[in-house]
Amino acid sequence: MSTLKKQPKGIAKKLLHKYRLVILNEDTFEERVSFKLNRLNVFVFTMLLALFLVGITTVIIAFTPLREYIPGYSSVALKQQAAELTYKTDSMQQVLLFNDQYLASIKKVLTGDLKMQQINKDSIISAITEDPQNINFYPSKKDSILREKVAKEEKYSIFESSSNMITSVLFPPVNGPISERYNLRTKHYAVDIVVAENTPVKATAPGTVIFAEWTVQTGYVIILEHHNNLISVYKHNASLIKKQGDLVKAGEVIAAAGSSGEYTTGPHLHFELWSNGYPINPTNFIDF
Repeated sequence: MSTLKKQPKGIAKKLLHKYRLVILNEDTFEERVSFKLNRLNVFVFTMLLALFLVGITTVIIAFTPLREYIPGYSSVALKQQAAELTYKTDSMQQVLLFNDQYLASIKKVLTGDLKMQQINKDSIISAITEDPQNINFYPSKKDSILREKVAKEEKYSIFESSSNMITSVLFPPVNGPISERYNLRTKHYAVDIVVAENTPVKATAPGTVIFAEWTVQTGYVIILEHHNNLISVYKHNASLIKKQGDLVKAGEVIAAAGSSGEYTTGPHLHFELWSNGYPINPTNFIDF
């Protein structure tokens, strides 16, 4: 008795049913190439080809500049311009706020909108002559707060003129924890402040940009010259907002913090202060 092979039924039969794809010469009808196919093979090949195309497209979009030509993706230059405009807007907002406060103060003076307190001199003199012990010579709470504030401003001030003691408080370029402090023994003439990538770096005082270039060891570097031969240095920036020769104000954004250069250890700002050609400790004048 002969045994019959079981034939697949239903969907399996349709998927495994064999076909032959033949390529013939049109003139001689000579068979050139032939393939044995079934629906399952064609389906698997189509899915693998689709996955391959999707993978290639993803790689092109994610890791090549060709994504700029795909609708919906912005260019790198456009993103950099947007970041620069954001920093400039932040600086302009601070300048406008200072100007508004200044104009409001002038307006009060011009309109006479000032609170005047009348003091009876006769009563003070009579109180002293009657009982001098009633006079309290200890400073009030408000006076103590004012004294402490003035003392801090004098502590963090290094600008002095010989004619009249004009002082200016240094503005912190960034705020954050200090990862490495100023150390003369190790010749680390700066403080390293840990910040997030692209944090705005601001000028510590008004001055002029005397250097704004890329260096191999310290990446993007910008150096400002201030009054009284004071120089401030900002290293390892991700990008520079100002260029050489620009005039900047205290608190104005000059760069974006980053981790550029060979000597960097992560996103941070390497900040130096030099006075008359000698390095000084920034933490003595700035509260980070």
